[in-house]
Amino acid sequence: MWHDFIGEFAASQPDKPAIIDRVTGRTYTYRSLERTVDLWGRVLGERGIGVGERVVFLASNCMEHILLFFACARVGAILAPINHRTPPLELAGLLELVEPQLFLGNIPAPQGQRFPYVAMQDIDPTVPRPPTPPHEVAAEDVMMMLFTSGSTGQPKGVLFPARMIMANIQNTIGTDVLQPDDISLVNTPFFHTGAYHVFLLPLLSIGGTLVLFGGFDPGQLLQSVREDGITIFWAVPTMFQAVIDHPDIHRTDFANVRVCLSGGAPLSLSLIQAYHQRGVPFKQGFGLTEVGPNCFLLETEDCWKYPESIGKPMPLSRTRVVDEDGRDVGPDQPGELLLAGPHVCKGYWRNEALFRATLRGEYFATGDLVRVNAEGYFFVVGRKKDLYISGGENVYPGEVEKHLVAHPDITQAVVVGVPDPQWTEVGYAFIVGPRALTLAELREFLNQRLVRFKHPHHLERLEAMPLLANGKIDRVTLLHRARETVAQRTARS
Repeated sequence: MWHDFIGEFAASQPDKPAIIDRVTGRTYTYRSLERTVDLWGRVLGERGIGVGERVVFLASNCMEHILLFFACARVGAILAPINHRTPPLELAGLLELVEPQLFLGNIPAPQGQRFPYVAMQDIDPTVPRPPTPPHEVAAEDVMMMLFTSGSTGQPKGVLFPARMIMANIQNTIGTDVLQPDDISLVNTPFFHTGAYHVFLLPLLSIGGTLVLFGGFDPGQLLQSVREDGITIFWAVPTMFQAVIDHPDIHRTDFANVRVCLSGGAPLSLSLIQAYHQRGVPFKQGFGLTEVGPNCFLLETEDCWKYPESIGKPMPLSRTRVVDEDGRDVGPDQPGELLLAGPHVCKGYWRNEALFRATLRGEYFATGDLVRVNAEGYFFVVGRKKDLYISGGENVYPGEVEKHLVAHPDITQAVVVGVPDPQWTEVGYAFIVGPRALTLAELREFLNQRLVRFKHPHHLERLEAMPLLANGKIDRVTLLHRARETVAQRTARS
């Protein structure tokens, strides 16, 4: 069952800052946060929004993402945040799928869709309205719908019931990642699971403080470390790299920062070392929208022992690693990761068949390929769909990428499979780093690390990786680029 921790802390620590909103310059204490959530709950109630009804929010990062989530809980509605940069045709399709009872936003009115749009500036929540009868959220009541990335197919509306959100909170705070006096920040987009579920809701659930930004800016992050006393923050590796590369890094004291948490892609050893030199240890985590996202954790003391590991399952996460026939594999053998536990989502909105296809009994098939060593540490090998076959041998891009980023002149790496007349498929490596490397140099470095059939046959250095809106690398764009480049070379030869 959902626990109303905002109301609890509004009574026990009313004057403690809950959200420091850098977008508007306003600070919300737990008492003022509770009052403002109540006002927005009355707005929803006045508009007839009730149990199970959908509220679509199309907005850049702003305080209303947080207020509407808790306000929807008060009336039993489902909040569906959508990327405010969604193209009109795709937006129209998402709205037709969701059929919202209320469509809100803080951008100009979208065109080409049939659902009435209400601009946030046209709503004054302080206007007197009758109180909304409180709704008691049950464990299986859906509170949120988040859409998975549409870069590889039709976006899926992932349904977050209360027990899933609470289990994710329990997984996070039960491993002592967070403490009640922590100050963290939110600068990732709210249409992505990380903004709500990595630190925001878990930290609010124990009475901590969040600093809200309108988006990711490495200079703003460093300023917040200096001025707000940030003690912990999470990001994806591309963001951590942008922070360490920013000129303000040299005048920023990290003394208050207990730990940084990374997820979404492998970390380079050079990046880990750059933060360790500033006295900041790293934890690494792992999860995905449908199952958490906080499912694995690499403890700080293990970061140097197993820097490529995602750690071990969190307390509520049950795991299996299986081959193509669904049989459990042995130690250090790659297989697909299956996850079970109360943190698994309820399904996909209006696509039960697709969700059922991902289940293996009580386990969710993640599509991630992992291996587990004899000590129980998990290592991501790659995505099942990214695997390519070279000369009859399976090659897992994630495994190759982890060895590439161990090179001192490579900060980021992506490997994709491209056609080859001799080997059927071979690896095409994109790298980011301070200098260009030759393919011969790269192969010499990899000779002690990987068998030859796993070595990339093509190498391209980029100034920066193309990114998705959530800060992760856009692998689909890189795959198309690699295949086009190889096709052009073949045509010229």
